[in-house]
Amino acid sequence: MATQPPEPVATPCIKVCMVDGESGLCLGCYRTLPEIAGWARLSADSRAALIQSLPGRRDRISPEKLGLI
Repeated sequence: MATQPPEPVATPCIKVCMVDGESGLCLGCYRTLPEIAGWARLSADSRAALIQSLPGRRDRISPEKLGLI
């Protein structure tokens, strides 16, 4: 019996992994370290909700830091 490959886990990661010490957010995806570490354990619905909230976090990072990426 053939098994289906697992569904890929949706992620906002853009392979720019630099955490801003001031805000605690990744400069690439705007997640916190605990969110990144626990990402695979979240349900698909929880991941989708978190992904939707990420753009609103951008303003918590100094614009000059965002110019680094």
